[in-house]
Amino acid sequence: MYARIVTRIIESPVGPLHAGVTDPEKGGEVPGLCLLEFDSRPRLSQEKHDLERLLRCRLESEGDYETATPATDLLDDTQRQLAEYFAGNRKEFDINLTLPGTEHQERVWAELIQLPFGETISYEELSRRVGSSPRAVGGANGANRVPIIVPCHRVIAKDGTLGGFGGGLDTKRKLLEHEGALPAELFAS
Repeated sequence: MYARIVTRIIESPVGPLHAGVTDPEKGGEVPGLCLLEFDSRPRLSQEKHDLERLLRCRLESEGDYETATPATDLLDDTQRQLAEYFAGNRKEFDINLTLPGTEHQERVWAELIQLPFGETISYEELSRRVGSSPRAVGGANGANRVPIIVPCHRVIAKDGTLGGFGGGLDTKRKLLEHEGALPAELFAS
């Protein structure tokens, strides 16, 4: 059981990111990153509400605390690892995650975490790997509350076009450019 979700805004080259980490009750589970969403995400407010409902606790700004907690330590580590990623010094993340979702969503997210830095996969191939349909995989990608760490930006259409992305196609393009994974046919556009 969690006492709260501790939140912080993390500045990044792709804009502000809303981060949230579960803060367990005393003697409970370890903290886990459950939110790392783009400020521009139209569904951000709904995602926050959904997390409160699913995890049965409230989101609270870290500014409400006078001392560090395990949750704020994980926020610090998340911020550090993101800075390393954007500086080109990190290709994999080592962050404990709390990802509440349906069985299908969790299966898709687990597969996304396995996608290597700098590589893309089509919705069709991802759906084959998880035994689902491309449309259902797209829905699970859209429900991902921890993009970048759970790299849904690495999923593109079969024809090499970018497809949708909750943070916007410009952000998806920037992330793929950063990883050197932008499909060649899109370099000219």
